[in-house]
Amino acid sequence: MTLVNKLLFHCFKVCVFFVALSSVNAYAANTITAARVWPAQDYTRITLESNSPITYKMLSIKNPDRIVVDIENIELNTVLKSLTDKILANDPYITQVRVANFKPNVVRLVVDLKAEVKPNAFTLLPAGEYKHRLVLDIYPVKDPIMAMLAQHENEPTAENLPSSGIPATPSTSETPAANPSTPTEATKPGMIIEPLPQQGAETNDPFDTAGEPSKPVETVKPAEKSLPAVEPKVETPQVAILKKNTLDQKGQYSDLREIIIALDAGHGGEDPGARGATGSHEKHITLAIAKKLKEKIDSEPGMRAVLTRDGDYFIPLHGRVIKARKLQADLFVSIHADAFTNPAARGSSVFALSERGATSASARYLAKKENESDLIGGVSLDDKDPVLARTLLDLSQTATISDSLKLGKAVLGQIGDINKLHKNHVEQAGFAVLKSPDIPSILVETAFISNPEEERKLNDNAYQDKLADSILTGIKKYFATNPALAKTKLAKD
Repeated sequence: MTLVNKLLFHCFKVCVFFVALSSVNAYAANTITAARVWPAQDYTRITLESNSPITYKMLSIKNPDRIVVDIENIELNTVLKSLTDKILANDPYITQVRVANFKPNVVRLVVDLKAEVKPNAFTLLPAGEYKHRLVLDIYPVKDPIMAMLAQHENEPTAENLPSSGIPATPSTSETPAANPSTPTEATKPGMIIEPLPQQGAETNDPFDTAGEPSKPVETVKPAEKSLPAVEPKVETPQVAILKKNTLDQKGQYSDLREIIIALDAGHGGEDPGARGATGSHEKHITLAIAKKLKEKIDSEPGMRAVLTRDGDYFIPLHGRVIKARKLQADLFVSIHADAFTNPAARGSSVFALSERGATSASARYLAKKENESDLIGGVSLDDKDPVLARTLLDLSQTATISDSLKLGKAVLGQIGDINKLHKNHVEQAGFAVLKSPDIPSILVETAFISNPEEERKLNDNAYQDKLADSILTGIKKYFATNPALAKTKLAKD
């Protein structure tokens, strides 16, 4: 072999080595870097995070109920294995999670279930501090909100008093939950579409090869969000009224109907919200204040509060609006903690929806930041139904916005007694969470979590209690001159 041939041969070996090395690195780079579980009565969410896009297949199997997710080109590492220890015994839907190699370069995730569920899987592009994510949401088959409404409707009234004359016990249940929409059948990029097992087919499950009947589930990734351009239709509010002829706890008829106030603790779960200098998370502070306010409202005669979330889990912005409307809430109060790049910024604020854009640059900035919550928290882009689209696109709600401004002014005046105000008037901007066409809605920025002094106050139990008192007083002041409107029955389809 000549010297030239030897050199060429060695160069060839070096090239082969680097090609093989790059292939190994490419495979190793596609790995799961984080695994999280968010259990709640509304739904349980499992999130897998990777530094590369995740390709997957999902199917649902009966007898026993379980969900199978096959993840392509992923190595089985300690992060994935840790999922088995993250499932709580009191999770409403999951019994356990099992993880194993199904075949080369494919990891199979099996979620054993306590009952039949509605699973929804989708992927998310990098957002905020998160990389590529695969999200598996596990919803109950029966919508808890509709069950609660049905229970309230079955309570005795003047129209449906039982023949025995014995009043039923008033319902006190309160576990509202978001109802997932049926996934679209559009094929979405990056998703492997393969025929799912038919009835009686083998599943090749490394954990169970019994081959029991299987139930296919949509296994596609979301496409670009496109809301239908439909003409919004707004229901005209009825004349203010407070009569409903319900029975009170003593079995006596009462002319005052129960006033329902939806309390929305901002952020939650995958979406931590703003962070303070000492590591405080907005999502924890807002939930603590909301729970205190709920307790105070529930102690008021003729008033009841419902929480859009009662734990550390994510609720999409539109899901919060849907909950409030399904529960026929009279008011919607969203609780947040402000943040800015300048730690000197301080003070409390109250916001309402705007039809014509933001009232200030800071209001526009804040609305943009809060509306990005869905990107951070993780929302399937195909789960917005046409009715919801009309609601979110509807801006012809002059009467509701006017009432929102009155409510905001009453609440802001009370908060000003316990904390410096960032602006001494109610500001307006296009907050997605305030876009209910028939419920007066406000967003309360309790203080700046980015300000060290105000961060300490927000974490102080006594200050949280004062905030709850102030908001309640403002709500009562609003109702003193603005009676709750009669609510038309909402569609339950």
